[in-house]
Amino acid sequence: MSFEAPHFSSRDAVVCRGIGKTWAAGTKRAHEALRDVDLDIAPGEFVVFLGPSGCGKSTLLYLIAGLEEATEGLVWSFGDLVETPSPQRSLIFQETSLFPWLTVWQNVSFGLAIRGASQQERRAVAAEALQRVGLKAAMDKRPDELSGGMRQRVAVARALAMRPKVLLMDEPFAALDVQTRARMQDFLLDVWRDSGASVLFVTHHIDEAVALAGRVVVFTSRPGRIKTIVPITLPRPRNLFSREAEALRIQLTELLRDEVDRAFAEQEAMGATA
Repeated sequence: MSFEAPHFSSRDAVVCRGIGKTWAAGTKRAHEALRDVDLDIAPGEFVVFLGPSGCGKSTLLYLIAGLEEATEGLVWSFGDLVETPSPQRSLIFQETSLFPWLTVWQNVSFGLAIRGASQQERRAVAAEALQRVGLKAAMDKRPDELSGGMRQRVAVARALAMRPKVLLMDEPFAALDVQTRARMQDFLLDVWRDSGASVLFVTHHIDEAVALAGRVVVFTSRPGRIKTIVPITLPRPRNLFSREAEALRIQLTELLRDEVDRAFAEQEAMGATA
């Protein structure tokens, strides 16, 4: 890969330069997910990725996490080139992926177990992380004894146990009902303030973006590129029924309208030729 890296601040939590990703490159199944993505994330920022389905939002998270390699371009985190996964960058999926045979505290401290930490250390770190998400009392329960929202909080605690500097979240609240989703958004903002981590959050929901983000990165349809970045300066906690919030919803809806139409047209064309 030949790529001349431009100057950037080593203090930035994430730096993406010229990022492109083609899945199954060199085969008949090849499709381009991302193209020419440049993005800087400051320490402690809360940034939301918003765009139509299939535009590469989740793919970009995987590249930043070090789980996948970019076809073009490079990613850095705090000055280090991202080439492999790191405990400094924790990824939370839509599905919690908790191990049903482990207790809550064992799930939370699983990463520490892999690193060879003692049971005493693991339990102490798990207790601290669960305290931060309001679930210390559930330490010895099994995942099937918890509600969906509680399981998602355990997944956040598992990520926090590794003390990440960057928290990557791939539609973590998509499967929750409206009321639980709203509660989880408030909870996440509290955790974000306490942890000091940068959060990169993927969603399809404009209301969720307005509720959470300091900046909203709006993606085009596939191949995903950054169409624009919308700063949100509304004070927290936010009144989502305010005139300002409504104006932001309208702005983001208009920015997405053409991209969603293009994404649907592409999907229909693919279906017709299948």
